[in-house]
Amino acid sequence: MMNIKRTLELLNNDNRKEVYMRRIFALTGIMLFVLGMGAIAADKFHIYTDKNAPVNRFIPSGWMGDYGDLKFNDQSQESPFSGSTCIKLTYTARRSGGNGWAGIYWQSSSNNWGDKKTGFDLTGFNKLVFWAKGKDGGEVITLVKVGGIQTNSQGEKVAYPDTVNKEYGPIRLSKEWQKYEINLAGKDLSYVNGGLCIVFYADQAGKEQTIYLDDIVYTYDSALIEESAKTNFPFYVYADSSSLDNHFIPSGWMPATAAQDIKLDINSGNNPFSGDSCIKVEYKNNSGTRWAGIYWQNPANNWGTVPNAGFDLRGAEKLTFWARGEKGGEIINEFKMGGISSGEYIDSDSASIGPIKLTTEWKKYEIDLRGKDLSYVIGGFCWATNIDVNDPEGIVFYLDEIRYEKE
Repeated sequence: MMNIKRTLELLNNDNRKEVYMRRIFALTGIMLFVLGMGAIAADKFHIYTDKNAPVNRFIPSGWMGDYGDLKFNDQSQESPFSGSTCIKLTYTARRSGGNGWAGIYWQSSSNNWGDKKTGFDLTGFNKLVFWAKGKDGGEVITLVKVGGIQTNSQGEKVAYPDTVNKEYGPIRLSKEWQKYEINLAGKDLSYVNGGLCIVFYADQAGKEQTIYLDDIVYTYDSALIEESAKTNFPFYVYADSSSLDNHFIPSGWMPATAAQDIKLDINSGNNPFSGDSCIKVEYKNNSGTRWAGIYWQNPANNWGTVPNAGFDLRGAEKLTFWARGEKGGEIINEFKMGGISSGEYIDSDSASIGPIKLTTEWKKYEIDLRGKDLSYVIGGFCWATNIDVNDPEGIVFYLDEIRYEKE
């Protein structure tokens, strides 16, 4: 009793009681706030609700590709889906960096490409939900991604890699807000640095486009089950320039001087075999290298340095395509699939035909894939030729309907 009495006397001295009580109330308030946040985090983990919302996580700092083609506004008041703001993202598709694509990663800390241990443990969530719309309708998001920051630009594993790499898309937007969901059931979300990634390709966009995003959140759905991996055939490399069925990107220009020698138009309206467009290729020996070619890759510029990027095309028995020459007599030394073998994550096999002499009429060609290991394909299609077997002034040829087929 004497100790308690003495303590109260000391608290009364110099107004210490008031000071101590204020500290106690302050600490209690902080504890209640933290507990409240924990309850919210138990069923939702937000990337974006409104500008500067305290529950927002991840930072849109990882700008990639032709990042000069992107305009970003995360406080747009142009008809948000909910709240007072939304994200407005414009992609000009001007290819300002020569890549033909651009994207943004929302990262756990600013510009964290796997060198800082700031990722979140999102175990317990199994779905990423977001709302999106286009300014005019018809805008295309080529890829939406969760995780995937696992190697650097040289293909070396980063210090703190994402434990998940999930891709979704492409998506063609409407003028009205629509809800999209990425199924993450069965995925390892124990370390997520790349909380969201949005990628545009110039070939699919076709022109400048503006999209809007809102209410981006991780959540849990008890009815959700793990998706089974399945490839549907025909599996297109190229259908039409704007087709969402297209896979692989014509990014692997060979050799280093190829940009001087090749002109590529994937939206040529010059007598396509089918649909509204075909691929037009012009080749001239401007550099003096005397040969050139292009690989269609996944993702762009992947020479075997990107993990988990290959398509499983087992079940396909042939790769078919249609081709013609501008004048007839154009010779393509080789048409090929697979064969990228210089990196750590290489094609599982390759197959080719050639040389082929083209005519002025469309003709169908086939690459036999029977007996090939198609479990991991990053080089979906390739052509190569040289000036020595062609007109010294150069050649023009066309391609269309490039696809993997079953019998």
